[in-house]
Amino acid sequence: MTKPRWKNPDAPVPTSPWDEITPGLWMGGHVWADSAGELRPAIVTDEFDLVISLYSRPGHGPGPDAEHLVGEMPDGPLTAAQLDTVRRLADAAGLALHAGRRTLVRCFHGYNRSGLVVAQCLVGRGSAAAEAVDLIRSRRSRWALHNRLFTDYLATGLDTAALLTGLDPLP
Repeated sequence: MTKPRWKNPDAPVPTSPWDEITPGLWMGGHVWADSAGELRPAIVTDEFDLVISLYSRPGHGPGPDAEHLVGEMPDGPLTAAQLDTVRRLADAAGLALHAGRRTLVRCFHGYNRSGLVVAQCLVGRGSAAAEAVDLIRSRRSRWALHNRLFTDYLATGLDTAALLTGLDPLP
């Protein structure tokens, strides 16, 4: 596998395909680097009951027994509709956790888009936004949620961010 284009060249490729953030809630990506620094595909088979993908790639799973929700979006400014998708997917993750289902939220590297959904899930379960971000960074990587815009969305609240994003610019 060749090294993909990376928006933040200072951020390293993750050293694990996915990490458990809270019991039953995992965060990851589609690629990771092994101990020799070789890029490996993160292929989901039957490890999870629900897989939420913010980026998808053929051949990366999940297996046929897992529920798979896809909401592709950029690792950049989001529209009001995309922020609504983040909320919907975070709610789905929360419901799955409540039902005892092992859940993976993933994007390409498993830092920003997946972090936004996982953090919003944690906020929906009672965590403060800053607390959710700190937990994700301690469990996944200090590089998780390095997209400042995403942490701003969380601090503002996704409802408010979606309203503000949906406003037409002044003439």
